[in-house]
Amino acid sequence: MPVKIRLSRQGKKGHPYFHIVVADARAPRDGKYIERLGFYNPNTDPATIEVDVDGAVKWLENGAQPTDTARAILSYKGVLYKNHLMKGVKKGAFDEAEAEKRFEAWTKEKQDKIENKVSNLASAETKAAAERMQAETEKNEARRAAIAAANAPAPVEEEAAEATDTPEAVADTPEAVADTPSEEAKAIVGKDPEVTVAEAEETVSEAEEKVEAKEETPAKEEKAEETKAEAKEEAPAKEEKAEEPKAQEAPAEKEEEEEKK
Repeated sequence: MPVKIRLSRQGKKGHPYFHIVVADARAPRDGKYIERLGFYNPNTDPATIEVDVDGAVKWLENGAQPTDTARAILSYKGVLYKNHLMKGVKKGAFDEAEAEKRFEAWTKEKQDKIENKVSNLASAETKAAAERMQAETEKNEARRAAIAAANAPAPVEEEAAEATDTPEAVADTPEAVADTPSEEAKAIVGKDPEVTVAEAEETVSEAEEKVEAKEETPAKEEKAEETKAEAKEEAPAKEEKAEEPKAQEAPAEKEEEEEKK
């Protein structure tokens, strides 16, 4: 009868664990088994494995064949290594005491590695939790700062200081303008170097006066036209007033003539 060392699934959906069993190769996966050697729980980190090492070595010596997954588990727990040592004892390479000594040394080294892994995982988890807490703290501080900035009153501009400084600037402006030649005068001096700045200023002022006179002329013409229009409107009104007394006198004269007749 072919015998296999394999896994038998237990547990619920999404959270399985397995029994390590010796069963007939023709039996269903989760069916009857000959002997249970241990269990394997992959839901923990690192995985939890319990195996009867001596019982597993006995079945391997009797010819039981482990499946690939069962072989990896037996190798992890040192079953295959002990089976190798027992073959050395049978060949006379060393005695059983030496085999047990070597197996205990290997087991201790393996256990140290597992403990180091567990401690590293715990420290990594603690560090990750601290980093998450730090990130959350920074995020909360940034949120508080943003809320404080939004609720803070708007900065008051120094309007009073600007108001007090403005009269002095206005008072100083005419003198600066008077002392500083205009851009038009500078342009004239640049075109004709023989012309002085004063002459250029006079020329610019005369041109400005002419422009102002031209601007005032249309305004005067508009006023004259408005006056003429008003006079025209008043003339018909006066004529109507003059015609009204004449119209009143005509009926009176007619009445006197009729009385005389």
